[in-house]
Amino acid sequence: MYFVKVYVTYKESVLDPQGEAVKGAVHRMGYEEIEEIRIGKYFEIKIAENERPVEEMIENICDKLLANVNMETYHYEITAMEEV
Repeated sequence: MYFVKVYVTYKESVLDPQGEAVKGAVHRMGYEEIEEIRIGKYFEIKIAENERPVEEMIENICDKLLANVNMETYHYEITAMEEV
């Protein structure tokens, strides 16, 4: 079994309105030194052992469902888990 962590964020060139709103709130709290906050999405996926390559499956899922590849970028971490 595999455990995959997927992180999706806006590309650097794309304005992040949620991140800007949070940054404004943080500044109002008195933390003016905070220069940037970016909001993203986080997914945890467990994959059963099979013959398909895990990387290929995750790339396909991210490209077609989890991320808008025109505006967002993603990276992932794959960890092999011991069966219990």
